[in-house]
Amino acid sequence: MAKDSDNYKVIAENRRARFDYAIEDDLECGIVLTGSEVKSLRTGQSNIAESYASVENGELWLTNAYIAPYEPAKTWGHEPRRRRKLLVSRRELSRLWNGTAREGMTIVPLVMYFNHRGMVKLKVALAKGKRTVDKRETQAKRDWNRQKQRLLKEHG
Repeated sequence: MAKDSDNYKVIAENRRARFDYAIEDDLECGIVLTGSEVKSLRTGQSNIAESYASVENGELWLTNAYIAPYEPAKTWGHEPRRRRKLLVSRRELSRLWNGTAREGMTIVPLVMYFNHRGMVKLKVALAKGKRTVDKRETQAKRDWNRQKQRLLKEHG
């Protein structure tokens, strides 16, 4: 029997999300995929940077996520940018719907990964868009912390 930790692997990460959005709350959800999509993800060819999630007709959908075509599955392949259904509980779905409809928030995918059981999971976050001023402020804080660490290292 293999160790559980052997299967954990990050597939794709949305690094701009934390810069462009103020993350309020995040949750892990499953994703409905075809066989060729999973095989393509095992080779690590995907991108979730320009993608977003939305609640439509009582279901959560991931839009514009790119999963590269899997060459050996030419005939039974998949469309690279098709909409994919995300699996969440009803309670989580209603919380996400309330956040987007009432409070004007966005559902942003943060990271796609294989969990310890080898299943593909997507971590999504309920987030508010940052204004340019907020982005500059975040950048200034990051620069100051970096400079502070450098000074402490030199004089410490």
